[in-house]
Amino acid sequence: MNASPSESLRVAVIGYGLAGSVFHAPLISSTPGLEVSGIVTSNESRRAMARRDFPGASLFSGAGEIWRDPSRFDLVVVATSNRSHVPLGLAAIQAGLPVVIDKPIAVTVEDARRLITAARDHAVPLTVFQNRRWDGDFLTLRSIIDRDLLGPIVRYESRFERYRPAPKANAWRESADPEDGGGLLMDLGSHLIDGALVLFGRPLDVYAEVGAYRPGAVVDDDTFVALRFAGGVHAHLWMNTVVRTLGPRFHVSGLRGTYSKYGLDPQEPALKDGMRPGEPGWGLEPQTSWGSLSTTVDGLHVDGAVETLPGAYEHFYTQLRDSLRLDEPLPVLPSESLATLQVIEAARESAREHRVVSLPPNAMGS
Repeated sequence: MNASPSESLRVAVIGYGLAGSVFHAPLISSTPGLEVSGIVTSNESRRAMARRDFPGASLFSGAGEIWRDPSRFDLVVVATSNRSHVPLGLAAIQAGLPVVIDKPIAVTVEDARRLITAARDHAVPLTVFQNRRWDGDFLTLRSIIDRDLLGPIVRYESRFERYRPAPKANAWRESADPEDGGGLLMDLGSHLIDGALVLFGRPLDVYAEVGAYRPGAVVDDDTFVALRFAGGVHAHLWMNTVVRTLGPRFHVSGLRGTYSKYGLDPQEPALKDGMRPGEPGWGLEPQTSWGSLSTTVDGLHVDGAVETLPGAYEHFYTQLRDSLRLDEPLPVLPSESLATLQVIEAARESAREHRVVSLPPNAMGS
């Protein structure tokens, strides 16, 4: 760590597309004790955006300029396409710089293990941006489960659905090249699976259906993953771009109650509109978007809307700041992201071979 305790940690953001410009840089700049000190992008229009958004930050056309003098920074954020996560993450680790990698941590389990091993060997903090853990509805669901308002959970359903009838041209997420890590299972599945594992731990087995249905689609655009957990919990996860009438974001049933929630967390559109954490209304949903809870508490039936807790993507960076400054736990352990990637690979195997794939007890996070 190069900064003194009284100084802000200097952050270099590599990539200034959607992830860098909409999520990471605004959240970093909104976090006391962190500042955007460098931005890496070779795209001229994005350089102009970065210069406008952060006039005090140094602009670099390539990440190599950071590695030549890493003492200028205290943290690196890799907000680039999936195929570059591992080489950039390894370069940051070898330069001795703590690193955030946008999800997924890597495209393969093998590469994720390379990153984790390198971070351990160099004693460099490594974490992964799983921002959906701080969606307001997910925070609300965790609170409901923690308070045991549903009783023992039986069925957990979670969805990310949208309607995009045609693949985006020249988009790496629509690429069939395995090194690009395209498709919904890798993209939205990284969020959905991570959420299920946060709530229920290691799944026993995985079943998946993975399809590409839109004309011209070469990667999955309609995927279903089923996870079975110890204790009887069954998780069903949907991710697709071919649905015009959307299902519930969450539908979770226990032996005493059910929580159901429609609609998406408002933080991403708020960030796109220029809103920032700390401003009035940040992370809040209108009452019309609240979920519903039907349960029995102390013998009394409860049935009605449940206020959604405020979303808080900024908590990822406040926790990371405290981890680097105060040796607090990282916001997301790299082993947790490895576990998600192991489930993704098992889901691909299941879909390919049309069978349930069991996960050995020592497979997750190792």
